[in-house]
Amino acid sequence: MNIGIVAGELSGNLLGAGLIHALREQSTLTVAGIGGPDMIREGCDSFFDIERLAVMGLIEPLGRLPELIKMRRHLYRYFTQHKPDVFIGIDAPDFNLGLELKLRKAGIPTVHYVSPSVWAWRKKRIHKIAKATDLVLTLFPFEAAFYEQHHVPACFVGHPLADLIPLHIDQLAAKSRLQLDSSVDYIAILPGSRRNEVRFLGETFVKTALRCWQENPKLQFITSAANSERNEEFQALCQQFAPGLPMNFFEGRSHDVMAAASAVLVTSGTATLETMLFKRPMVIAYRMANLTYQIARHLVKLPHIGLPNLLANKRLVPEFVQDEAQPEKLAAALLDYIDHPEKANALQETFTDIHQQLRCDANRVAANAIIQLIKNK
Repeated sequence: MNIGIVAGELSGNLLGAGLIHALREQSTLTVAGIGGPDMIREGCDSFFDIERLAVMGLIEPLGRLPELIKMRRHLYRYFTQHKPDVFIGIDAPDFNLGLELKLRKAGIPTVHYVSPSVWAWRKKRIHKIAKATDLVLTLFPFEAAFYEQHHVPACFVGHPLADLIPLHIDQLAAKSRLQLDSSVDYIAILPGSRRNEVRFLGETFVKTALRCWQENPKLQFITSAANSERNEEFQALCQQFAPGLPMNFFEGRSHDVMAAASAVLVTSGTATLETMLFKRPMVIAYRMANLTYQIARHLVKLPHIGLPNLLANKRLVPEFVQDEAQPEKLAAALLDYIDHPEKANALQETFTDIHQQLRCDANRVAANAIIQLIKNK
């Protein structure tokens, strides 16, 4: 089986790696396109660095547009000359949907894995999705219901992270793996894997940790960076704004860091889902370029931004967006968990219920749906 695939960022890389592994269990594969390190280890021939697609915002991608257009043209030429049995676009809808549309017109079956947030904003994109894809694979059940209402073929597969992360978390074991003091309360500080996330929230997160420490000197802090570049950037911010802060730095250990924490300060995105799956109380923050925010606030019609709150359809955990994301507010919300552990305990039951809903053996379900699509073509 010949697979074309493009993943948009590191979270898409993990989805793609699991999917490739599940497909390979059923068939001999060749895989090419754009993938991250985990996809490459699973045998994906990646033509470009996945980081080149990790662009967030409404305005910011414009500066990269010539490069992105060049990449998409290269992929279109390659896949039309070496036609795959199916093309799978993972996330990155602004990049992938246009490519999927052209490839589908060229007679190549297309799948879009991870629904764009059409249920939240730019709902007219549903018409483009219907034209561009033969099948949408959704991570969350409410997304599949939305597509059914609009007569777009969709399959809810669950979330691979819900399969990977155990239902019951051993905090002491996580502390041991990180060589942390078992008797200390640690707050995890996770400003995000993208450069712009660290740029917009890194200083605020450091000052939040400093404020928490000043209020409670017994606290210590842990963080995990996605790569060495983010690690260096965040360490520099800590040195600049809180040189004495007891921060433990890790790289590529975000799951252990979440599991070991008593509370987590996290940037809105996939990390909020991971934190929920690790049953940890969290405070969610998000900030972007002001012009982008002013445009987005008129386009996005959602009561919540954090995935735990969206999945529960109510505010389970605090959210602070843009100017509301200030150190004093974030610190107060984090310390509330530390001072009132019963609040953290109450969250665990709800988080476990949501975890079980998303535990569907996603890689296998997604692989089976793709194989069935190929057979039907």
